Amino acid sequence: MKLKEVIGSLDLEVFYVSNPEGKTVSGGYVSDLLSDVMGNAEKNEVWITMQSHMNVVAIASLKELSAVIFVGGIEPAEAVVRKAEEEGIALLGTKLPTFSIAGRLYQLLER
Repeated sequence: MKLKEVIGSLDLEVFYVSNPEGKTVSGGYVSDLLSDVMGNAEKNEVWITMQSHMNVVAIASLKELSAVIFVGGIEPAEAVVRKAEEEGIALLGTKLPTFSIAGRLYQLLER
């Protein structure tokens, strides 16, 4: 599924995204532990987290993730958004809790 479809279907806030029509989403990964994401997330997945610091962008870039979704209304600092622009990592947000957005993403991708 294209990232653009995920953004629209889940009504996600966009902090930064480049070429959402060109990015593919193959699944999702939920974790707030950076080492867990680094060891287990797969390319083209969307990472759901409450972490919003600079290292999130570094891990997302390293793992070639399609996007990061910040939960619970958390917003990244401007410096984090600028780093995401440099790395080409989409940063998205939702007011929903982790459990809810993860379930909705799962349902969307399993259709």
